[in-house]
Amino acid sequence: MRVCVYCASSERIDALYRRLATEVGARIAADGHSLVSGGGRVSMMGDVARAARAGGAHTLGVMPQSLVDTEIADVEADELLVVASMRERKRLMDDNADAFLALPGGVGTLEELFEVWTSSYLGMHSKPVIVLDPFGFYEPLWAWLTSLRETGFVSERALAGLHRAKSVDEAFHLLA
Repeated sequence: MRVCVYCASSERIDALYRRLATEVGARIAADGHSLVSGGGRVSMMGDVARAARAGGAHTLGVMPQSLVDTEIADVEADELLVVASMRERKRLMDDNADAFLALPGGVGTLEELFEVWTSSYLGMHSKPVIVLDPFGFYEPLWAWLTSLRETGFVSERALAGLHRAKSVDEAFHLLA
């Protein structure tokens, strides 16, 4: 299985989250999967990729040229696809993935998560979409989404398509 992981690429991330990223990368390799990522070498994104490669997993990174130019590209990726835009990046990540796993992250992670969740809800793909949240990072988001369901802005069916995992084991069980 090719697992697309969305996560933070900021250097100011607490070590707790970076250890989670390393654990996810190691688990991808241990389970015989491959990694699809945004192609960064820094922070959680880099931690996932390094751990996956260290365990023998194939890693595919997809990064816009403008970010490659800032020297944050994971040049050790087994494959690094350099594209012109973020839209092309997301399309290639989606096309090369069999499942999506979101770890804690910022605006980019949220944007990717919401887009892949929406496309699943609209029937554009049937790949699992999972949020791994062992530390309660996404609790405010879940509360907000629940309130949107209660006011009719998000359907129960839409919420059912976004899976929540409290542990790495649970996340990989949902991926299967």
